Amino acid sequence: MSTQSSGTKALISENYLDFPSQRWYYLGFGALLQACKAVDVISSFVSSENRMYLCRKWLLFDTLYCILLALLRIPRLNYSKAVVALQIICVCFADALFFGGVSVNLWGDESVVSTSISGHHDVAYTPETTTFMDILAPFTGLFSSQATQNDAHLLGQHTVRMSPIGTAQLNPYGETLCLPPSGDAILIPVLLNNTNPVNLKFSLTPLGLKPGQPEFTDLSGKELRTIEQARVAALQLTRPASQEVVDEYDEYDDDDPTSKQSFSLQSTQSLVHIRLEKPGVLKLERVLDSSSTEARLVIPSDMIIVPCPRAEFAPDEHVEDSIRCAGQGNDVQLMMDINGVPPLRLRWSKTVNGNREPYLVEGIEGGHHSDSSLSSDHSSQVAITTSGSDRRTTAPERLQVPLSISLDIPGRHVYALEEVVDAVGNTMVISSSSSADDHTAVRSFTILRRPAVAFKHCSPEHPVSLAIGSEAALAISAIDADTLDAPWDINIKYQPHSGDSGNKRFKVWRKTVSMQGNRRDLSIGASAPGEYMITGVKGKWCAGDVLAPESCNVVERPMPTAEIKWTKIHECSGDTGVSATLVLHGTPPFHVYYEIQKDSEAPKELSKTFATSRGQFMLQPEQSGHYIFKFTKISDANYQRVAFDGPSIDQVIHPPASADFVGVPKGLGRKKALNSCEGKFIDVEVELRGSPPWSLELQLVGPRSSDILTFPDINTNRKQLQIPVPATVDKEGGTFEIDLISVEDKSRCKLPISVPGISVNVRRLKPTVKFYGADGKRQTTVLEHERTGLPLRLTGEAPWHIKYRRAGDNSVVSAKLTSPNDYVYVTEKGVYEILEISDAQCSGTVIADSSDYRVDWVPRPTAQLSEHTSATYEPLNGSYILPPLCEGINDHVDLDLTGRPPFQIMYNIAQGNEQGGTRLIDQPVFNSIQPRTRFQLHTSNPGRVYYEVKQIGDTAYPLEKHKNTPIPRNERLLFEQQVSLRPNARFKNRNRLAYCLYDVFAPLDKLSSDGLVVLEGTPPFQLELSVKNLATSHVEMQTVEVHDHAWKLGLQNYQFTSVGAHLVVIQSVADASNCAHATLDPLATSVWVDVAEAAAIVPIDRREDFCVGEAAQFQLEGTPPWSIGYRINGKAYTQEAKVSPFSLLQQQPGEFVVTSIAHQQKMCKASITDLRFSVHPLPSAQVGHGKRVLQDIHEGDQAEIVFTLIGEPPFTFTYQRSELTTGRNKHGKVLETHTVSRVYSNEYSIFSALEGTWTVTSISDRYCRYPPIQPEIGAEKARA
Repeated sequence: MSTQSSGTKALISENYLDFPSQRWYYLGFGALLQACKAVDVISSFVSSENRMYLCRKWLLFDTLYCILLALLRIPRLNYSKAVVALQIICVCFADALFFGGVSVNLWGDESVVSTSISGHHDVAYTPETTTFMDILAPFTGLFSSQATQNDAHLLGQHTVRMSPIGTAQLNPYGETLCLPPSGDAILIPVLLNNTNPVNLKFSLTPLGLKPGQPEFTDLSGKELRTIEQARVAALQLTRPASQEVVDEYDEYDDDDPTSKQSFSLQSTQSLVHIRLEKPGVLKLERVLDSSSTEARLVIPSDMIIVPCPRAEFAPDEHVEDSIRCAGQGNDVQLMMDINGVPPLRLRWSKTVNGNREPYLVEGIEGGHHSDSSLSSDHSSQVAITTSGSDRRTTAPERLQVPLSISLDIPGRHVYALEEVVDAVGNTMVISSSSSADDHTAVRSFTILRRPAVAFKHCSPEHPVSLAIGSEAALAISAIDADTLDAPWDINIKYQPHSGDSGNKRFKVWRKTVSMQGNRRDLSIGASAPGEYMITGVKGKWCAGDVLAPESCNVVERPMPTAEIKWTKIHECSGDTGVSATLVLHGTPPFHVYYEIQKDSEAPKELSKTFATSRGQFMLQPEQSGHYIFKFTKISDANYQRVAFDGPSIDQVIHPPASADFVGVPKGLGRKKALNSCEGKFIDVEVELRGSPPWSLELQLVGPRSSDILTFPDINTNRKQLQIPVPATVDKEGGTFEIDLISVEDKSRCKLPISVPGISVNVRRLKPTVKFYGADGKRQTTVLEHERTGLPLRLTGEAPWHIKYRRAGDNSVVSAKLTSPNDYVYVTEKGVYEILEISDAQCSGTVIADSSDYRVDWVPRPTAQLSEHTSATYEPLNGSYILPPLCEGINDHVDLDLTGRPPFQIMYNIAQGNEQGGTRLIDQPVFNSIQPRTRFQLHTSNPGRVYYEVKQIGDTAYPLEKHKNTPIPRNERLLFEQQVSLRPNARFKNRNRLAYCLYDVFAPLDKLSSDGLVVLEGTPPFQLELSVKNLATSHVEMQTVEVHDHAWKLGLQNYQFTSVGAHLVVIQSVADASNCAHATLDPLATSVWVDVAEAAAIVPIDRREDFCVGEAAQFQLEGTPPWSIGYRINGKAYTQEAKVSPFSLLQQQPGEFVVTSIAHQQKMCKASITDLRFSVHPLPSAQVGHGKRVLQDIHEGDQAEIVFTLIGEPPFTFTYQRSELTTGRNKHGKVLETHTVSRVYSNEYSIFSALEGTWTVTSISDRYCRYPPIQPEIGAEKARA
């Protein structure tokens, strides 16, 4: 594909259509043409009658396609002139080939057609005549629309038809037509039958009571065609728009008269149109066809054309007032202007909130019909007389009709005028404009609901609370309102309570607030107590209603206060705290905030919550000091953290003494547990409260006794005490408890203590661990990576935690054990050592002499070559090289195996290839129960064979369970062996060789594979052959040395001395490997040689004149196949023959001469000098000079039928007349047949007044006849 040059611009600029799209469209157009051509090609094979017409058509289309592509100059599709010319030549040749314009003999002059004639032998064809005029012959009728017949000798036909009577019918479909208000013209159809109009005359009479002068108009055939072209163009423009119109009229729709135009016309019918722009009575006066014959007019020949009816809403000064309120002036009267011929029908519809209701009003007409009341334009009548009957039609009138409507339902109201029908039957669909300002066909109203508002979450029974100094939010809700009516203005009035009227803060006021359309709630602020009322509401269009509750009461809440009384709490140690009694005023719940200050520390604020108006609580600090208690703030439901100057109390507090064990959980019956593994004391920590110093008493409770311990002079809040272990428990172990009894502080006030104590568990035996082994043997042997458990023996209390490691590995492993006879599990081999142990209470010891355990693996099986095997080790690749041997000789090696029998051995067998690599042949597995096994080698295929032991299995490591653990590649046993190929020889094919008598046995054709010997093995080869002469039974032996793998059979010292068959056999073959040759195939090691004498040809029929299409028969002598040389008109040809007798079908006129004959693959050639004869062409006949003549005549006329005769006079021909047919490829019934003899001229004429089709069926001249009396292959070929 060439690219566009810089100086060449495309015909269509890229600004209009980009180049890829141009290429896509043009190639798509070409693909469409080729698809259509494929359909024509298939149809031409089904019926060959139109082949030449199709050929000419596609020659024209394809040529124009190539020329147009060159003119467009599309980039990447722009070619040079030479390439364009070559394209045209190629497509023309392809079209001629597809449609029979050119026939190609694929097999050349040597092709033989296997069609039998009476002698039951094959028939060959001479080449057809091919001249320049013959090539142009299929294209001579390129621009003719007639299809040629497929019989080249009998061409043409003459068809005579009787012309029928033509008719013309005005308005054939009975349509009612009218002139549109826009002033555009309308088209009135005229149906023509058997008429080709050249002139149409019509008249138009104006409407009116008094008939006016008609206006006559003549339309020529050109004007009619112009009107038709404009109509078709307008239809193509308006059809997509008309398809989008949706029919909205269901039960009221009348039949659409235009649907009748969809009826298809008959073959003899045509349709023309009259263009009309004025109303009146239209009458068709005359129609003339191309033969100046006046067509018969179908009655009625006239029709009435009136202006189209119209209906619209009359202009109204309140047309913009489309928004109204519900219940406010709901009755409206709309005026409609209706124009047309009364009485009229009007279809209109009412749509309320999407629900459509259709209506139909009939009998609309005016009340005055006299000439005096209205002008002539409105009251005149028109009188129409058709076929003796009178019809009176009122002229168009303009009427005003009122339409009363009710607008009582809120929502969208749409009133639309849809269709108007006049008295003549003209129906006009009224379409509304898309503009919002067009109110001629549609009037719409929006009816709004009255807005209604009320207070939300507030009423006189449920007032809104107002805090002092703040503002309360009052919610107003719009319950029923239209968004289109927004915004709404709401009137609010404030009225103070009766007791507050004297204060200036509480002053009556009124104000208006606005609510937007996207909101239905409004909030207003109330800063003063009193009554707030909604007095009215009004939207943008409509006034509204106020719903209950229409008022909201706002009440101001007082500040919270409190009455507080302090009381001191006194015990034996002194003042221990205070209690407060509170009486609260306000709205519960209450939050009271107070401060506690100790000594000089910063005060801390705390709070207390009370759900009722009275409360009491106590404050008892845990530490001694000077405290100040003071109330600071108070909160209730309405106020938060109101400053409150409450009473305070100042007091020195000494809390009572108390003590607890640190870390002991709170609650009765819950004790802390301690464990003691060694030592005579237990450390416990206590926490003391009160005033130091303290004196603490503890009780020790043992299994048999109890002791009381006293710890005086404790000066710190926390003290760690050393508790002695009771002697009996310390000796034997056991459990004892420690409890707190009493505590005494600085005030000498001794108080009992009841808190949870401590339970101590004393153990004097430490846990131990060791590995267990029967008879002291701590060792086990397992399979590789098999999980095994090492037995342990433990003492102590579960659970145990031990640490161990494997010798040589620095990582330490921890394990948790729950049984005294538990196991640790390992997967690696080695010596495992226990490092430490601890149980649930104490650390223990590891028994030294039993702290290790040994784990060993069972060794995997191995294989190696026996020491008696003869092999050479190659360290480069680690392989053993076995001695070479010849193909097919059995051999083996011995393998020594170690492991636990029986064994399974998996090994790979590979063979080297010519590229230097290896190819895996097999991966077998064999079994052996003995440690030494015999391994069979593979010697059936020659080449380098490699063996690799991939995996060995035994009882411990069976292959089924260890498939994924093969032997590492560097440890596998490898051995290899060279297997030599046995020499072999065979002929590549068994085709017979042909020689002539006394030829030397030398190669005939070096390029042919006949007689080629293929050798296998290692060169050089010694080849022994025998040549046997079957005629003399003489056998001669020959020995040949060959240095290649292929040898062309040739024995220079051997000469063929007798005629007949010779057999050449390969007796033996040897190569350089010294291996015995393989078994020779008797069929593949022998070939036949035929030795023959010269060939001869003798004609069977001694005729001197033949016709084209006849077969000349010859008797051939010699050995097939034969090669026959001949000349036609001086040009030489060659024909192959395989059987005798031999027939040659003559396809060229002129002199035919046989020059030579040869056999044995064109050998042993003989010259012929006395065999020649003449071939004459077949005669031809044409009707109408070979064309399809179609002639129309009227009654009384005659038609001349001309026959053209081609050949050597005198002529005899037969013609026939058949009836007319409607189909293109159908043949009519034969009505008559005639034969004319002794015609010496080349043209013959007859005259006939009959209707039919004349054709020639046969013709004969001086030498030949067509078609032959007895049809044979020659005639069939000639007709094709």
